[in-house]
Formats: sequence, structure tokens, C-alpha cells
Amino acid sequence: MQTLTIASRESALAMWQAQHIRDRLRALHPGCTVNILGMTTRGDQVLDITLSKIGGKGLFVKELEVALEAGQADLAVHSMKDVPMELPPGFELAVIGEREDPRDAFVSNRFGRLSDLPPGAVVGTSSLRREAQLRARYPHLTVEPLRGNVGTRLKKLDEGQFDAILLAAAGLKRLGLGDRIRSLLSVTDSIPAAGQGALGIEIRSGNREVAAMLAPLNHADTAACVRAERQVSRVLGGSCQVPLGAHAVLEGGRLVLTGFVANPDGSSFIHDRAEGGAADPEAVGQELADKLLAQGARAILDNLPA
Repeated sequence: MQTLTIASRESALAMWQAQHIRDRLRALHPGCTVNILGMTTRGDQVLDITLSKIGGKGLFVKELEVALEAGQADLAVHSMKDVPMELPPGFELAVIGEREDPRDAFVSNRFGRLSDLPPGAVVGTSSLRREAQLRARYPHLTVEPLRGNVGTRLKKLDEGQFDAILLAAAGLKRLGLGDRIRSLLSVTDSIPAAGQGALGIEIRSGNREVAAMLAPLNHADTAACVRAERQVSRVLGGSCQVPLGAHAVLEGGRLVLTGFVANPDGSSFIHDRAEGGAADPEAVGQELADKLLAQGARAILDNLPA
């Protein structure tokens, strides 16, 4: 192909991600012109309501899929943590790129780490996953919703609306804002979202020419880890409405996967781990999901607000 068009949200982070993929494709295919089609999604437009109440993270993806379906774009670049567990018919994930830092970042102008916050301190987060873990570990803190792009969230912190906020470390680092990170939460203390820190590239199903051009961008180790994480979320109905995390690492060729399901208030918190061969990551994810269900995850899921 002589021209490729990337569909992307227009937020600073999404555009960074699209430009990163554009530059890599230009280097791989010097004779190909690579353009970016910037789009505003419903998830970017509605900022006064939490994502879990307006349809979830899939709102960041739908308009980009419409552009793919209409032939306006050949590929769409997503943060993997925003990609629904089941893609609509006619679409596929062609690439899962090498992961950036998967951890959550603690950002504050007054405090160095979560454990420094006094009772009643206000912490902002857009994620039920982070909120549940915060409430379970630090019940003396006040957790408030925080929507908007990275710049908007930092501005609200700087205006004094929050004592601290939690953000994905990967986004801050990609935007050159790593200096705002006061400390990083370990993946044990704050289990990341499935796919956190990794980029995914979505295309129309069966578009072999585009898939072949993108293939060198796939990172096999990251892809195995993310596939295991997404299987946990898929089995348990993971979305922004479900406080759930899953994180996998490769150790000596083996996948080690940890995950949790909780009530939003942190009152019921079930976590476990599974381990298995990297050749079948979905099997490892299934094993962990089964363990969580055996410990009572279904009761938690059934009692979550619709």
C-alpha cells in the first residue's frame, strides 16, 4: 500500500501514540505515506459523568471503528486497557506493542506517597479498579471521581481540587511528564488494568495487506501477557463497571498472572494468581478467573450496579 491512515482520538496522549506508530511505520515502509485522522469520541466529550455510568471505555473506541468500517482509516491505535474484551464483528487486533511501565503513578504537590496522606485527604481517580484497591488499603482516605485527559486531571490537582491523583505511569512518561510522578505503586499494591501500558492496533478483519505491514510492530512477550490478562477480564465480564485488575509477567518462559475482583468500596476483595506456559496465555487467564470465581467473585459481580 502506498498510503496508510491511522484513526486516533485527539487527546494529547492518543495523538502521541498515533504519532509513535506513524513514525515506526514510516521507518519500516519508507515508500508509504502514513497519515493520522484525528477524531473526538463520545468518551472524550462527556466529562461530567464517570465512564462506568455512560457505557465504559468502549466509548473511546467506537467512533474509530466507524472510520475503519467506512474506509476512512486503515488502522486505529488504542491503549489496550481501553479496548473492550470482545471486538465487534468485522474487526481484529493485529498488533499488541511492547509495554511501557504498567504501574499506577501517585501524583501530588504536597505528599510523596499514598501512605503519607492524612485521614480525609481527597484522592482523584477515574477508575473503579483503583478506587476499590484504595478503599481496601486506605479506608481513611476520600476518593472522588476525576475525568478528563491527562492535562485536565493535572490542572485540577494543581488548582487544589485534590490532595493527590492516581494516573497510569505509562501515559505520563509518554507525554514527557514523568517528573510529575512522586512515587509508583507496585503491581502488588495496585494491580493494573488488563493491558495497561501496552498499545494495540485494530484493523478490519481479513485485511491481510495491512496486517502484514503492521506485523513487525507486534511484541510477542507483551502480547502473551496481555492476552492472559484480557482472558481474566473477558471471563469475569471486565469493564469500567467492574473493579477488576490483572497483570502478567514472564519469568523463565512461564506466565505468572495475578488478579483481583472487588466491591467498589473495597469491602470484599478477592485476589489470586495462576501460572502456566506462555504458548497458551488464555489458558492461564482462564485458570485465574476460575480461581477467583471459586472464591466468591460471582457474588461480587452479581451485586454490582447494572
